[in-house]
Amino acid sequence: MTDVLPPQAGSGPRPLDHVVPEPDGYRYPFRIPFGWFQIAWSEEVKPGDVLPRFYFGRHLVLWRDHDGQIHVNDAFCPHLGGHFGYGGKVVDGCKLQCPFHGWEFDAQGTNTNIPYSTRTNSKASVRSYPVREIGDHIVSVWFHPDGAQPLYELDIPAEMTDPSYSAWTDKHFGVNAAAQELAENAVDGPHFRYVHNTEIVPEIESYEADGFTAHMRSVQRFPTPRGVVDGRIDVDNQGPGFGVTRFSGIVDTFLLGAAIPVDANRCEVRFSFKTKSLGDEKATSSVGQAFVHEVCKQFEEDRPVWENKAHLRRPALADTDPPFMKFRKWYAQFYAEPAHAEHDVWAPAAPDLAGGQPVFVPNEATASRKHRTTE
Repeated sequence: MTDVLPPQAGSGPRPLDHVVPEPDGYRYPFRIPFGWFQIAWSEEVKPGDVLPRFYFGRHLVLWRDHDGQIHVNDAFCPHLGGHFGYGGKVVDGCKLQCPFHGWEFDAQGTNTNIPYSTRTNSKASVRSYPVREIGDHIVSVWFHPDGAQPLYELDIPAEMTDPSYSAWTDKHFGVNAAAQELAENAVDGPHFRYVHNTEIVPEIESYEADGFTAHMRSVQRFPTPRGVVDGRIDVDNQGPGFGVTRFSGIVDTFLLGAAIPVDANRCEVRFSFKTKSLGDEKATSSVGQAFVHEVCKQFEEDRPVWENKAHLRRPALADTDPPFMKFRKWYAQFYAEPAHAEHDVWAPAAPDLAGGQPVFVPNEATASRKHRTTE
């Protein structure tokens, strides 16, 4: 598992030096990855809806036509810049109408009608993005900064439509950190012991990267009021924006985790949970909801680390650390431009000191902390 970086020639121990970016500057050496990313849950977009969204550092419009198909386009009309998401309409079944002057476009972004002209404008087009609606629950959009078409497709996990699993439980988070920082947790077993106060450090059995997919297998011990339960956490990633986590031990739980970049410095995370039936609907719901609550509380324990940590291009690793650099090499393939190397340490922006120096307020204790038997 060791992937310790060799020291640079002629270098010895030295303190970290870092650069604090301007409030609107980049805080990471990488920008925005490409791939499939969840932009919504299906129920959020009803036929005829036209919704403003901001992801990938871009203004977008998310809409569903009257035939039930979902579309994503750039937000601004090429006529005079009207934003489709603020007053735009779906007309004639599957066309998007600008709220400013009524120009109409099809899902591919082609101008199909100018209401006060007998002609259309062939040069006026709106960028469209490939969209997949998965399992009648997940709306994923393909993003590539250069406009490249999808380089891979998503394999749909069987649990999404398995009747032996519960209905969906969905959770939504915004995080002031890049999606890669959150994804690195998939291989970070030791942090569970110190951030989440688990009984022992989870044992990562393997981490394998294969093209656009990566797979982590681990053994975990879950604390409960009745004692510690042996279990597993296994993660399968398809690109940077579609990850499946399977928990077993307390209750078999399926988690579809999707991080989508808001811009280069921020992301949103959507969790979609399903719990395997315990044979009793009430018991399944009770145990499943308690487990979901615990996972979400652990997510909030991670937040102050993600939002305040620096990104180190050359971290000082222990010989027994998990494969952080192997993970980063896999994730790096999803950037259209190489990482910027002008700094070794990329720090967060300076805090707002209008109310005084920063103060850390710990979150409510999780079950891992409450039911630990060792220190």
